[in-house]
Amino acid sequence: MSYEAIRYEIADGIGTITLNRPQKFNAITNQVLRELRQALESAGSDEGVRCLILTGAGSAFCAGQDLNEIQLQPSAGASTIQDSASIEEHLHKYYHPVILGMRSLEKPVIAAVNGVAAGAGCSLALAADLRIAADNASFIQAFTRIGLIPDSGSTYFLPRLIGLAHSLAMIFTGDAISAQDALQMGLVNRVVPSGELMEVTRQLALRLAQGPTRAIGLAKRAVNVALNTDLQTALNTEARLQAEAAATRDAAEGIAAFLEKRKARFQGR
Repeated sequence: MSYEAIRYEIADGIGTITLNRPQKFNAITNQVLRELRQALESAGSDEGVRCLILTGAGSAFCAGQDLNEIQLQPSAGASTIQDSASIEEHLHKYYHPVILGMRSLEKPVIAAVNGVAAGAGCSLALAADLRIAADNASFIQAFTRIGLIPDSGSTYFLPRLIGLAHSLAMIFTGDAISAQDALQMGLVNRVVPSGELMEVTRQLALRLAQGPTRAIGLAKRAVNVALNTDLQTALNTEARLQAEAAATRDAAEGIAAFLEKRKARFQGR
């Protein structure tokens, strides 16, 4: 598939998705979401892709929904948003498949946050497995600034990452959170100088891509289950997925390499 609103490149086992509307600070349109979904599906089915990076072109990661594309104006003589019910349908149709696709992709996903991540753009960053931020990045739950609530997974991911108090403060005020504050909160894994962001992210992605990516994917699945269940179910899930991991070639290679005191050569199988 050819892409216009995003770029999708593959090298050294790493797929890199770049939101590519820099003149609009990578604001999200239906086309962006359709192409994101397609790229995620392609990465999931491609054995040559063992790790995924998500970033933005230009000076922003993603400014959130492009409000010019959806009806958010009150209808004539009315005091509420025109076709507000269609917003629910829009989220189900366009956003949810992307967020669920990122979380269900059994390969590590790293968000390289190169600038502002606002609104649904912040949600995209939160849906990644790991987040590396440039020192000039910022995170904004901008929804209440326009009288809306967080969506696209923000109410799910944010409290799990930074706790209730920090989450509600971000949501209620809509204030920008700097990269350094995000690091202290646990919102991001690392902050690096902006000029080094992609190199640092790529080095981490390469390390993961050369690792036992089947086991990493199964571990991601187990954690996703454990976030929403009781201990016994989590234990049962671990046992079942551990048996699946133990049957992989990488597990055999990893154990052999340990016993032979050499570096393992994983293939993601």
